[in-house]
Amino acid sequence: MSEDDRIARLQLLRSPRVGPATYRRLMATHGTAAEALRALPDLARSKGVKSYQLCSEHMAQREYFTGKKIGADLIFEHEAGYPRLLAEISDAPPFLWVLGQQEQLTRPCVAVVGARNASSLGTRTAHCLAAGVAEAGLIVVSGLARGIDAAAHAASLPHGAIGVHAGGLDVIYPAENSELAKSILQKGARISEQPIGFHPTARFFPKRNRLISGLCQAVVIVEAVAVAVAVAVAVAVAVAVAVAVAVAVAKSSTFITTRQALEQGREVLAVPGHPMDARAAGCNVLIRDGACLVRSVDDILQAIYPATQ
Repeated sequence: MSEDDRIARLQLLRSPRVGPATYRRLMATHGTAAEALRALPDLARSKGVKSYQLCSEHMAQREYFTGKKIGADLIFEHEAGYPRLLAEISDAPPFLWVLGQQEQLTRPCVAVVGARNASSLGTRTAHCLAAGVAEAGLIVVSGLARGIDAAAHAASLPHGAIGVHAGGLDVIYPAENSELAKSILQKGARISEQPIGFHPTARFFPKRNRLISGLCQAVVIVEAVAVAVAVAVAVAVAVAVAVAVAVAVAKSSTFITTRQALEQGREVLAVPGHPMDARAAGCNVLIRDGACLVRSVDDILQAIYPATQ
């Protein structure tokens, strides 16, 4: 793919009202991003959108070359480096900005996520599980948040980790994890679908969370505050898992990731906790409603073993 084509695709996806589904539909109809860009204003007007303005070519060029300047690469779907499992989800991003060791994106992954205000026991548990999973050859994925995410990243650093940004690759949130984010790049990678320099607001974290679960074969939850969640899991003739999930209130970022993992057909595992500890209540609810109980690293490996062969 030429540099001009990459910039044109970037310009198309950054244009108003163009999400992953619209982008793919335009590319399928018009063949190239350049042709899709030419057709888009008329298409928008036909849908009742007055004075439609494309993302400017200058803005797309600025994002592209700023990303290259910090050492990031733009990887599009259907290219060799794009994660296979992520490509399978219905709303997969058409491209990813990637910083660090790109080859880690093609290895089997497991997510370890949980509460930001984690207990010392929860932090130690996340560290132990992430270290064991990494030593077994799986890449640990998390969201660069404080608490469980930070513990999981730190434990997996010697073997490789993937940090998923809600904002641009150059925006570390929280700032206290800046050194951790730098360390990830030595043997791992950081990814984002957002523009370089973009500072996220709360509504962008669910978009980030779908990438965390989408990259992985399984999601391990370590401490999560309970919300009104009902999960039903049924095993279909030993060859597939049918999952139905109903969420009444899902303000917890961890539970958003859990819901998305179930919708994507990923294995959900949870670490149990004391019934009187509010930080363990979410995990206990998940286990009650069908999530795999995690006592050790072996439980995680046994749950995902068929998918890693």
